[in-house]
Amino acid sequence: MPVRSAFARRSSALAIASTLLVALPAMAQEQPVADQAADPATADIVVTGFRASLNSALGMKRNEAAAVDSIVAEDIGKFPDSNLAESMQRVPGIALARGDGGEGRNISVRGLGAGFTRVRINGMEGTAQTGSSDIYGAGNNGRSFDFNVFPTEIFSALSVRKTTSADIEEGSLGATVDLSAPKPMDQKEDFVLAATARGVYNELSKKVDPRASLLISKKFGDSGFGILGSVAYQKRHLREVGYSAVDILSANANGGFCSPLGAPINTAGQNATQLAARGVTAANCSTNNPRTSTAAAYQAIQDLRRDDLPGTPGSGAFLPRLPRYLNSQQNQERIGGSLTLQFQPDDATDISVDFLYSRFEVTRRDNYIAAISFARNASNLGQPMTSVRDIEFDDNGSLLYGLFNGVDVRSEGLVDHFVSTFKQANVNFKRQLNDSLEVSGIVGFNQSVWDGKKRLQTFMDAIDTNGFSIDFRDGGSTPKLGFGVDVSNPNSFNYAPTLSNGTVLGGFSFQGKPSKNTTDNMTAETNLKWTVSDAFSIRAGAQYRRSNFLSTFLRPYNADTVVRALPAGTTLAAITTTINGVDKLWGNGAPSSWAAIDPDKWASTFGFDDVRYCGVECGAGRSRVVEEVSSGYLMANFDLEEALGFSIRGDAGVRYVKTDMVGSGYINIASASSPTGLAGQYKAVRNSYDDWLPSANIVIEPIDNLLVRFSGAKVLSRPELGVLTPTVTINPTTRVGSISNPLLSPIRANTFDAAIEWYFRPGSLLSAAFFYKDIKSYIQNVNSQINFNELGLPDALLIGGTAVATDPFTISQPFNTPGGKLKGIEINAQIPFTFFDGFLSNFGLLANYTHVTSKINYILASAGGVPTVTTTADLVGLSPNTASATLYYEDDKFSIRTTGNFRDQFIRGIPASPGSDLQGNAKTFYMDASASYNVTDRLKVILEATNLTDEQNRLYIDSTRQDTLFETRIGRTFTFGVTYRM
Repeated sequence: MPVRSAFARRSSALAIASTLLVALPAMAQEQPVADQAADPATADIVVTGFRASLNSALGMKRNEAAAVDSIVAEDIGKFPDSNLAESMQRVPGIALARGDGGEGRNISVRGLGAGFTRVRINGMEGTAQTGSSDIYGAGNNGRSFDFNVFPTEIFSALSVRKTTSADIEEGSLGATVDLSAPKPMDQKEDFVLAATARGVYNELSKKVDPRASLLISKKFGDSGFGILGSVAYQKRHLREVGYSAVDILSANANGGFCSPLGAPINTAGQNATQLAARGVTAANCSTNNPRTSTAAAYQAIQDLRRDDLPGTPGSGAFLPRLPRYLNSQQNQERIGGSLTLQFQPDDATDISVDFLYSRFEVTRRDNYIAAISFARNASNLGQPMTSVRDIEFDDNGSLLYGLFNGVDVRSEGLVDHFVSTFKQANVNFKRQLNDSLEVSGIVGFNQSVWDGKKRLQTFMDAIDTNGFSIDFRDGGSTPKLGFGVDVSNPNSFNYAPTLSNGTVLGGFSFQGKPSKNTTDNMTAETNLKWTVSDAFSIRAGAQYRRSNFLSTFLRPYNADTVVRALPAGTTLAAITTTINGVDKLWGNGAPSSWAAIDPDKWASTFGFDDVRYCGVECGAGRSRVVEEVSSGYLMANFDLEEALGFSIRGDAGVRYVKTDMVGSGYINIASASSPTGLAGQYKAVRNSYDDWLPSANIVIEPIDNLLVRFSGAKVLSRPELGVLTPTVTINPTTRVGSISNPLLSPIRANTFDAAIEWYFRPGSLLSAAFFYKDIKSYIQNVNSQINFNELGLPDALLIGGTAVATDPFTISQPFNTPGGKLKGIEINAQIPFTFFDGFLSNFGLLANYTHVTSKINYILASAGGVPTVTTTADLVGLSPNTASATLYYEDDKFSIRTTGNFRDQFIRGIPASPGSDLQGNAKTFYMDASASYNVTDRLKVILEATNLTDEQNRLYIDSTRQDTLFETRIGRTFTFGVTYRM
């Protein structure tokens, strides 16, 4: 299936939007702005549905001193979108990051990714974690918030706070997002019941899945007591198909290719004994694998050399590491609920007790059919045993076409089963003590658990196949692959123990699972407000927060990781299944079917249902971070309209924060007494720091309905909890390792914002904002060459490998590095077409555009702690351009809207593999639509569609070549439902 161009789709939508914006000033002049509250003709108009939610959010934005954008439920239990992260795409400056199955997972705010955004639920900071495939970064490390944990129906509003004030807890460099569950005393009726049932259909999975929610609220007369409960359930089957390369490597990365007959043998660092054992001769690349490379094709690779790597054969020729088709299928089950008890005995008192729960369970089954020789060196009979029969490259050195013999083909399967749960209980209180004093506060606990129950990889291999091809010549971003073997036939593959010469014939891996991340948060806060006069008030408060992050994983006993031969009388066909339909859903030469190991049959055949695991006693991982934050603030709020004759209002204050952290973990070392040959060495590290964080927000209204905003603050964002554990991973054979860093300092920045907002009609807004962040430092992984005996680690870590203590190791470790500047603009419009008469007055438009630039200083390599290679690039996760537009129609009976969201390309990781400067994500454009019809005042039918353009997400490597790493199709999703309210 060819890649779809988004340009034509965006052009038509933007042309419509620009025409409307150009015509707007004239329309405003035709009908002057009036204060809606003062107009008797409009005072009795009751706006409901989507337009009412927009008006409510606009009122909240206008009244805030800080820069705050909100989304409010359009009805009880009816959030505007099926996913909280997808809802926030309509907010200026927010870009959505999608995960497996194309589902919105987390957000980037003004170019700053999920790690820079804090999320509060019912006033209390929380975290939420899900798993994912490796290409999407697997699970997060403790602070980032994955919105897909929660069903949207249990929330009634969200707000995105882009500038801070002294009374808002620190930790956000991008934004603070507030999620609010509904409360009983906010409902207009004493009794409310709202129920929704939906069927969800995806064109790839071809299944109809259930989704339902129920909300009940009751206020008990004049007692001031109310109770509200909600529950939501969803089950989904997702399918994703496409292409993956995993990485792009230079042709010499694994020792080059097998040389042609008559040419000098490519020994690839092998000695005479190894060459003989592997069957490398003048006639054969390996045992029973004849040399068939053509001189022209082999020389074409040798001739491509990079200027910065002189004399290195093939260093400028780039090939996919694991070219493969993929089929991913997910079973999801999401359930959530909220319960609120609220007591308002009088106008001066408000006490609420909130409970919230969500559970998200996923079983993902990934299957690949791949060539694996390009990812292997001579030690496991890889690329140096592969012949090149024909090859073409483009001007940048990217592969256009290749035909190869002696390629190992693998059918691989991965089962990933995890459960994410979130629990929270909190008490919020507010009491007006007298005419001038008010006290408020919150005490709460929440827990986020990501429980990786299984991550099992199984595979079977076809050895030394001939005629494998990779073909990009049709101009698409993904290739057509030819495997040279019947991949639908299980008999084409092998599953057996590895041969003595290193030939792998299939196998399995538990990949360090089961594992679990648990984050427990506790918050206690109290605030005092003293109203000195109508124009001036003072607020003060103190807060204590405690986060306890625990990460564990178990290790199977060595005896349980040995590949065994198939039992007598058992064939591969007996433990395999067939992957079908990728040819129709993806195309691009994908096979109509391929054989794959069935993980359940495999487990039953080999008795792996009862794998034995051990913990820290045998070197399995366990690490913990306990972080305590104590803070206090003092701020003033002012409104000088009465004194000056025009409105100037805002706040100014300072927050003091003290952070104390203890990180502890186990270092795995060799041990003859351990059942796995490993044991644990415990280590703990302490760190602390404090900060004074001043902030101010000023809003000036020089004329009615025109607001000018200015904000400035010092802010900080703490490192992810997972990188603060003192853990070490060392490979004594490859001489590489990774070391975490519990002594990291937070990322600190000075920020400035300015905005102008014109509320030119009721429910209408035109605005523009400028933002600037001077990021004083950044956190990134830096690769350094360090002698092992300088790392302060036990020599026992080298047992079992070939390295000695004086050898240099390539060590990856997170460090505080120089930061850089970030700046950008936001343009926003909210326009109900009430300036028209009749039918056209029911239309409206939302549109926003954000442009961000940054210059972050990255260290690509260092030696002895001194940077040796540096570069300047955009912030990771920053899209220079993002835009969203929604066109809607709504009357008493019918509502319909369509939304398009554009996100520019962005960097996913820097640096990348040798020869490439970065990993990136290509630009995307998604279009969704929804419609509803009020059959009666109580009954409504709903129709929704997502990804109408059938957009595909593409990840690439290198800013110049932009070779495809990953591209998949998720298809369109359609939802039909009914909602009933009484």
